[in-house]
Amino acid sequence: MSVALVTDSTAYLPAAVVDARGIGVVPLHVVIAGTEFSEGVDVSTAEVATALRAFKPVSTSRPAPQAFLEAYEKAAAGGAEAIVSVHISADMSSTVESAHLAAQHSPVPVTVVDSRSLGMAMGYAVVSAAELAAGGASAEEVAAVARSRSEASTVVFYVDTLEHLRRGGRIGAASALLGSALAIKPILGLEDGHIRPLEKVRTSSRALARLEELAVAAVDAAGGDVDIAVHHLDSAARAEDLAGRIRDRVSTAGEVVVVELGAVVGAHVGPGTLAVAVSPRP
Repeated sequence: MSVALVTDSTAYLPAAVVDARGIGVVPLHVVIAGTEFSEGVDVSTAEVATALRAFKPVSTSRPAPQAFLEAYEKAAAGGAEAIVSVHISADMSSTVESAHLAAQHSPVPVTVVDSRSLGMAMGYAVVSAAELAAGGASAEEVAAVARSRSEASTVVFYVDTLEHLRRGGRIGAASALLGSALAIKPILGLEDGHIRPLEKVRTSSRALARLEELAVAAVDAAGGDVDIAVHHLDSAARAEDLAGRIRDRVSTAGEVVVVELGAVVGAHVGPGTLAVAVSPRP
């Protein structure tokens, strides 16, 4: 059976990977001062960072079901007999709901997967699923590997301020940290699609050191080969430094890449954010 993969723009997969694997990508939307843009199409992360620093209103929205239907129709026209559609956690976005609505009208069967994750933690799962699909696996097998790899991933991140998460309503249990002194720098994690507080440190340098330690601990816990992505928003130098330190300490990493967060996730976490995704290989 020919199975096609569709995901959304919050996977932040490099264009070369998307093209090589034939993965369909449906963009989420970001609204800056009342003007709507499509992530990865007509808005840059630098524009979002600038808007946030200038305190302009920035919000995000899911793709319309029609956008998913067009992606499914394109995959079917290209010869796909089934589609596996893998998306950002339903607790972060209603994107999965749009995919389900579109699946009802798709010309071929669609299995929608809520990754319970985002960023390259989801992206690596999509790549593994695409590799399995290329080998002739069934839609059920492809969806299963997408779920299992995303569920096995660890995501930890540091934000300069919780204010952007609060405004976007994505703060979850980390709201308990809102009353902390301004000097506190929160370390957060993603657990079953939810943001949860992990630690509080007093400086950004200590926060980066803790991200490094938590990433190395996640690799050790995986007990095998992993892929690692260091995400950032408008903080490339710190991200490269963190990635380099992790590379020096982890021998089982297939790759440690630096990937800038896109406009949508960036709008919620804010400039200066650093995140590490550790994804065990299936």
